[in-house]
Amino acid sequence: MKDCIFCKILQKQIPSKIIYEDDLVVAFEDVNPQAPIHTLVIPKKHIPTIAECHEEDYSLIGHIHKVINEIAKQKGLTERGYRIVNNCNAEAGQTVFHIHFHLLGGRLMHWPPG
Repeated sequence: MKDCIFCKILQKQIPSKIIYEDDLVVAFEDVNPQAPIHTLVIPKKHIPTIAECHEEDYSLIGHIHKVINEIAKQKGLTERGYRIVNNCNAEAGQTVFHIHFHLLGGRLMHWPPG
């Protein structure tokens, strides 16, 4: 998408601190972290919201979660705990309409989150 900030990151038009990349996804550090560890994992395929995933996208979503788990292990979060967040549409807090998952850790997470 022409105006999508995440697509621009994928195309290297906007700099980011990429910590993981493969054929399907990219993971990078959030520029406005909400926790000591705040990593975003996004698919290279532009899908505006999780509600707009189709049958052929479900394996991609599984792959994203596999990558999140690998990053959490690398960052030493698996024993302490971490949170995975995906917001769907504006009322849920989605501001970038390219699906993305937040990996948050390194501090106590409170409930309810919103």
